[in-house]
Amino acid sequence: MHHAVRSRAAIRTGLTPVPRPRTPGVTSLIDADALRVLHRAARALLDDLPDLTDRLTALLREQEPAYRAALTQDPTATWQEAHRSLRHSVASLLDPRGARDAARRCSWRIGAARAEQGLPLDALLHAFRLGGSLVWQRLVEETSRAAPEDVRLLVHVAADVWNFVDEHCTLVADAYRQTEWQIGRRRENRVRQLAAGLLDGTGRIADLPEAARALGLPEQGRYVVVAVTGGPPARPDAARAAVPPGSRVHWHAGADADYGIVLLAGDHDGLPDPHQPEAAPRVPVPGLRVGVGSPVDGLAAVGDARRLADTALAICPPAGGTVRLADQLPAALVVSSPELGRDLAEKVLGPLLRLDSADREVLLDTLTTWLDCDGSAQRAGERLYCHRNTVLNRLRRCEQLTGRSLARPADLVEFTLALTARRVLRA
Repeated sequence: MHHAVRSRAAIRTGLTPVPRPRTPGVTSLIDADALRVLHRAARALLDDLPDLTDRLTALLREQEPAYRAALTQDPTATWQEAHRSLRHSVASLLDPRGARDAARRCSWRIGAARAEQGLPLDALLHAFRLGGSLVWQRLVEETSRAAPEDVRLLVHVAADVWNFVDEHCTLVADAYRQTEWQIGRRRENRVRQLAAGLLDGTGRIADLPEAARALGLPEQGRYVVVAVTGGPPARPDAARAAVPPGSRVHWHAGADADYGIVLLAGDHDGLPDPHQPEAAPRVPVPGLRVGVGSPVDGLAAVGDARRLADTALAICPPAGGTVRLADQLPAALVVSSPELGRDLAEKVLGPLLRLDSADREVLLDTLTTWLDCDGSAQRAGERLYCHRNTVLNRLRRCEQLTGRSLARPADLVEFTLALTARRVLRA
């Protein structure tokens, strides 16, 4: 039998109408005569089961498009499925207790198998109801042929026949939905595996076409990875401001951060600058840290893009913000080798770091502000609310303590990298 949720009125014209019980579990009015009539007709159906199966497959081909396709692609398997279902159904009329478990197993297997194949559930339920209607019709036909006077007795077994059909429609629907859920879970797990393989660089080249299909992204294209951590639980939703509207992106939840694999449109060489008005978040998200890596070519290079995004994320301040790696390359160099960065900070800034906290912070803040103002003591003084000469005096003291000159390019580079290391590494 097969299934489909449709009213019995929609089942082929000409099938004998029968009363259907409205309430499940109603005890049928079977007496010895009615049972005798039912068994006699059921034994005749078992003897003529191939013809009954042919009639059912013909009905399916005529009335159910989904089964029409199945019968065209694999007629033998579909016929055998219908034959098994009908055999168990008729056997259950003869021996309800003895045949019940086998019939239920058969219906469950059909529901699970059809879910795996992608046959629509309504088509499957329609097929089961067609099968039930056909069995009832053949019981009536056989009784009318063998003993017309006994046809009236079949009304006493109608409730049991249709209760059986309803039970198996419910059973097959449960099997279908459970299998469908399992298929969905397997698909989700596979997508996670493929995305994780791309991001950590362990994916196989042979899996790239499958990964492209599963993630809905082209195998060849220009990609950037966005790493997100902190902020609210729905981090990808909060980080969408880092991704241009309409971008094709696949989000993957990692243990320490969430990652967005973003397909860059056109000739773009990266995502918009997060500091530009059109790219800035509409609502600041406290604690949300977003690292935007540099672009790479093709899904095969997404692992490199993820590492770049992690580097950008490591530069983000603890309070939150968005960092593009392309805008923070000196800091990226420091973060990429934290031990060397700490060594550099100690070597260059060591004498300043060993001062008392108040004196240390004044000198380091002055040096940082002067560098941010492109070496202008006037602008640095305005930011620090002091005279430019005060700024110059503090800078000279930095030079005396460290033994380096801010006028010497090599020393200036070391000062800049050392301050960057102290900021991003908290050295």
